[in-house]
Amino acid sequence: MSEDHTPILIGAGQLTQRDVDPGEAKEPLLMMVETARRAAADAGADARLLLQLDTLAVVNIIGWHYPNAPQALAEQLGAHPTQELYTTVGGNTPQWLVNETAAQIAAGGVRLALLAGAEAVHTLIRARRTNTELRWNLNGTGVPTRVGDPRPGTTDHETAHGLQAPAAIYPLFENALRAHYGITLSEHRSRLGALCSRMSAVAAQNPYAWFQQERSAEEIVTVTPTNRLIGFPYPKYMNAIIDVDQSAAVLMTSVAHARELGIDPARWVYLRGCGDAYDRWFVSERVNYHSSPALRLAGQKALAMAGVSVDRIDHFDLYSCFPSAVQIARDMLGIAENDPRSLTVTGGLPYHGGPGNNYGMHAIATMMAKVRETRGAIGLVSALGWYVTKHATGIYSATPKDGPWVREDPAVYQSELDRLPGPPLAMEPQGRAQIETYTVLHDREGTPIRAIIIGRLADGRRFLANPPESRSIYDALMSREAVGSAGTVSSKNGMNCFEPEL
Repeated sequence: MSEDHTPILIGAGQLTQRDVDPGEAKEPLLMMVETARRAAADAGADARLLLQLDTLAVVNIIGWHYPNAPQALAEQLGAHPTQELYTTVGGNTPQWLVNETAAQIAAGGVRLALLAGAEAVHTLIRARRTNTELRWNLNGTGVPTRVGDPRPGTTDHETAHGLQAPAAIYPLFENALRAHYGITLSEHRSRLGALCSRMSAVAAQNPYAWFQQERSAEEIVTVTPTNRLIGFPYPKYMNAIIDVDQSAAVLMTSVAHARELGIDPARWVYLRGCGDAYDRWFVSERVNYHSSPALRLAGQKALAMAGVSVDRIDHFDLYSCFPSAVQIARDMLGIAENDPRSLTVTGGLPYHGGPGNNYGMHAIATMMAKVRETRGAIGLVSALGWYVTKHATGIYSATPKDGPWVREDPAVYQSELDRLPGPPLAMEPQGRAQIETYTVLHDREGTPIRAIIIGRLADGRRFLANPPESRSIYDALMSREAVGSAGTVSSKNGMNCFEPEL
């Protein structure tokens, strides 16, 4: 590959829409128009740069349906791209889009690309509460090209047993991590508070963060009416918050085309390395609940491509929908728990805000600013989709790496992961068993309403189950270490019941 085809990011734009009357708030499409123009300005150009786009990709929008968001956005920008792309669901998609677009640029197939996303869930919720009619009708025509993995995140069997939302599933990883670390509930609580408090301190200094407030560790872990338990052990302040209005966009091109456009090299940010992989797809199929072989491999591939070790990274943004995601990423990348480097540049999804699938674009945009500040600085962004399922990693710097930009086809190393053995799943388990991991779900008043058990039979087969509805059982699961606890599992009419001995 010619050096001139080296892919670079040249501009980034972010927008956080606060305290706007629902009837006057920008819809997601117009938010993307604004961040696209900000990205052009960040590149040192004006909005006319956007007329030259040949590729426009929009990250899947959760809160509002547009029949063809990429086409509608192109129309608003006055652009006529030959590629109009719309992603499938997944928080990995912003970083995955950067990786894929970079590969197309390197191959000479893309000259100038805009990647954008937005959510206006905060406005939508307030509009419903106030019966405000939203006149959002910039729909576009035709059908966009869908890109990304379209598989659903859960099976019917998982959903039947309560594994149907991030707030119910990520606590399962958290309790497995605690048992894997071999620490007490009290020590675990303290560690989570310290981790999250450091993230909130970053958000407090971020002008685009939704919650610009530093919270103490004790405030984050203490259950109160405003910080109710959601899925044990997570109170509200540890959960990603989608009730935000946020947008981010980046512009990508090649070194050669950036020169043609007159973009100042001081604005260039290189994607020095990248990796993409996915774990055994469904949660019930995982090798275990305290690691991610796919994230480990995606990180290794990105670092190797960039020609650096993790010790050389100056800035991180590890995907942070819930603390378990941060800890698994930290462990898989080989970052020590006591490492002084911050694990986020934005503040993370609970404090910066989690605009659906597009949080990663904010991480990339913020990382671009970070690595431009200090010549030679290197940043790493990790992003994930579904439930520690789909992973994308990028290594960024304002200085190029040595040698040509060559991305290994992720399908080649994905085959290694596909061969990893996982325990067979017993759909109708019977007999003596042990808890592998678990959580207790709560209603909006903070009352426990359901527990989820992932367990193992004596022969090693895994099962999903719920214990009997019992406040005493729920309280016992939350007051002592239940991983490894014995009990009896039975099945009736497709539903499994685990009777714990606590």
